Amino acid sequence: MLRMSKMTDYGIVLMTELARAEGGTRTTRELAARTRVPLPSASKVLKGLLQAGLVVSHRGANGGYGLAHPAASLSLAELVASLEGPVSLTECGVHTTGGAPCELEAVCQVRGHWRLINQAIQEALGRLTLADLIAPAPRMPERLIGLGIPARAAPAAAANTSTSSATTGVRS
Repeated sequence: MLRMSKMTDYGIVLMTELARAEGGTRTTRELAARTRVPLPSASKVLKGLLQAGLVVSHRGANGGYGLAHPAASLSLAELVASLEGPVSLTECGVHTTGGAPCELEAVCQVRGHWRLINQAIQEALGRLTLADLIAPAPRMPERLIGLGIPARAAPAAAANTSTSSATTGVRS
């Protein structure tokens, strides 16, 4: 099973709560209480997000954490990569300098296919922003139609199936 880590999941939940604050700040304790993320985990994740430059920290009586950039400008790909590292389903999909190559790399016949799959995942995550994650749920599938996800996945998009099919090549 492919799954992101619990800390990445917590990070996304905390970031969506900060996005809902609309430019305001929240303390670690407030964020933990609002999201039900355990306080030690919230603290650890927020420190990582601060180091990645995705949140800012304010000291003092009205201090706390806030988003470093508008929610609409932060892609899910950037957020996940800051918490997980490079997004890739296989080791050969991670393009690191000086990293040890896979021992099968020279003879692998599916490496090119994995690169295409990894690229599709990157594109899907790159199309969605933190602002999309706090919008009502039907909005997100509409943003993914261009990726070939059937319009029937979103009730609001079902009415536009013929239009979507013609422009994106998606078949219902």
